[in-house]
Amino acid sequence: MTATRIAVVSGGLSQPSSTRLLADRLAAATERVLVGRDRDVRVDIVDLRDHARDLANNLLTGFPAPALGETIDRVVGADGLIAVTPIFNASYSGLFKTFFDVLEPDSLVGMPVLIGATGGTERHSLALEHAVRPMFTYLRSVVVPTSVYAASEDWGADSAGEGLSRRIDRAAEEFAEVLAARSAVRPPDPYRDTVPFEDLLAGRLPG
Repeated sequence: MTATRIAVVSGGLSQPSSTRLLADRLAAATERVLVGRDRDVRVDIVDLRDHARDLANNLLTGFPAPALGETIDRVVGADGLIAVTPIFNASYSGLFKTFFDVLEPDSLVGMPVLIGATGGTERHSLALEHAVRPMFTYLRSVVVPTSVYAASEDWGADSAGEGLSRRIDRAAEEFAEVLAARSAVRPPDPYRDTVPFEDLLAGRLPG
């Protein structure tokens, strides 16, 4: 069984980070849904804080460092993406935006994406809809309808915490549906059956 590969990009700056915590909960909820549907799942977590210097250098030089390049390959090669950012000044963080700025054009076209964000107050929740979602729409990704915002008060064990759990579960269900649909119609890899260069030189062509 081919595993469904989910890349989880966390733009949290601190450690521990509420942004990373939300990213982990979204990934775990999605994995539960997919495993419940007899799907094998592989989750790849990316903490952007570990690549901050390489991202800045990438902007200046146009080329990623080896570690950043490997991370980018894992993200763009995944079947789906969970992307979570802290909200600063009513928008995504600069580090979060920089990561998606250095990706090659069209690398996220058709990619199922679940978006989330964290902040100190629920007043910033609309940043997901007026900043984060439009960015992925511009990149022509497929963003699931439910986005998940977690304010500081959502991490308690009261009704606010239960509300966050419900939003996470709803978003995970939607994300799993899009992942399943994409897997069903995924086009074949045009480079999977390429002819080795040595065979081309020797005139040995298939068929």
